[in-house]
Amino acid sequence: AYELARHMARVVPTQLVTFGTDDEARSDGELQIDIIGGARSVRNDPRDRFSPALFDVLADADVVHCHQIHATATTMAAEFCRRTGKRVFASDLGGGPASMVSRVNEAMFDALLHISAFSARLWEHSTIANVVISAGVDAARFCPADTPPDDFRAIFVGRILPHKGLDVLINALPRDMPLDVIGHPYDLRYLGDLKRLAAGKPVSFVTDLADDALYDAYRQASCVVLPSVYRTMYGDESFAPELLGQTLLEGMASGLPAICTDVGAMPEVVVDGVTGFIVPGGDPKSLRAGLMWLRDNPVESARMGQEGRRHVLANFSWPTVVERCLSAYQS
Repeated sequence: AYELARHMARVVPTQLVTFGTDDEARSDGELQIDIIGGARSVRNDPRDRFSPALFDVLADADVVHCHQIHATATTMAAEFCRRTGKRVFASDLGGGPASMVSRVNEAMFDALLHISAFSARLWEHSTIANVVISAGVDAARFCPADTPPDDFRAIFVGRILPHKGLDVLINALPRDMPLDVIGHPYDLRYLGDLKRLAAGKPVSFVTDLADDALYDAYRQASCVVLPSVYRTMYGDESFAPELLGQTLLEGMASGLPAICTDVGAMPEVVVDGVTGFIVPGGDPKSLRAGLMWLRDNPVESARMGQEGRRHVLANFSWPTVVERCLSAYQS
């Protein structure tokens, strides 16, 4: 949402609104950022915050685009826009507050703007327009290293949650292949189980990394892996574990070949055999074979990384996403 707003502000006046501890207004280039302080948690869920002060901000808007469809703030914003005649749109970015019911009254919105065709298919029942706007990556920040790393090193970036399939990746990892796991541990039980699985393997867990350090972490890696699954190691199932696979875009923009599973929208991101490999979800044997092939074929692996960056530049740029959004807002 931030990156989209930052790039949209270069084209049309844009305001990014969120909740925080204290009221704050600042700018990032042309983008105006407003943080509403003192918002209350709905049903004691810290991910679902709302403050009536949101209405004061919305009053000056012509178009409102909500970026978490399963949130009280989105519901209240949509109702406000309906009552005041403003156009309102929503995007499903995955996850979201547990306090909200999964069924959303999509009729409250002018259209649903999806980050993937997979996400749009999940809303085929909708009585309003489903528009695929895709997503982008800042290819100036996520860019290849001047020289490739000396040793082969895999990287995972994302929330440390069971549906990410990290247990499958660690089981698949050759004993001598380094792996960097970078992300916030939202499930401490899962993190503990992962560390036990990783015993004796060169796996590092980095749970707090600044943006600049993340750019460097990609540049020091040899491939990016996102091994998400529909069914976790604990037996829980998710019908939509990956609505896009943003970190695959970041890795490919950084010149890395990508390995993902055939889960959710990820096959829309990786071109199998060209920018990396798509392997069956929950299959450590296939995942291991992909990792070993990339390690053992450095010339072809580097070529895949180059193709990956070209693929991102051609299909996943933020200016293109901005154009699609503005077209939807106006239609």
